[in-house]
Amino acid sequence: MLWVGLPILVSVGSGALAYYVMKARMEAAIAGERASLAEARAVVDAHAKTLAETIRATEEAAKRHALDEFLADLRVEERHYLREQKALFLHKKSLVLQERIFFRNIPLSSWVEHEMPVEEGADVEKLARTLAVFTPDLLLAPSVGSKKLLR
Repeated sequence: MLWVGLPILVSVGSGALAYYVMKARMEAAIAGERASLAEARAVVDAHAKTLAETIRATEEAAKRHALDEFLADLRVEERHYLREQKALFLHKKSLVLQERIFFRNIPLSSWVEHEMPVEEGADVEKLARTLAVFTPDLLLAPSVGSKKLLR
């Protein structure tokens, strides 16, 4: 019985030992694959975030560029003259300023007219600049202090 039972016991023991060793090897291999998969997912997620940020930044830059091009095509046409009104002994001078906004060569507004009384010896050009509504600085960049007139 010993001669029959001992080989069966040894074969069952060696089979169980081989099973547990192979199971441990497979679990180690699966753990390594899971680690590499997690690393690959992290890299892909990082690339996806970077790509999304790059796309968003590119869209913003394109919008900003389009707006800059649009604003570059806007211009203000302005004209001014002195109007004199005479009534009996009353002689009154006033500065009339007319402005309109253009997009390329298309007028966006009709003539906007402003009239302001002028005293003798007043600087007409300076008064015209202070009276202007559609100054390019106000249209394009309200915080800029310098004034330029387009004619």
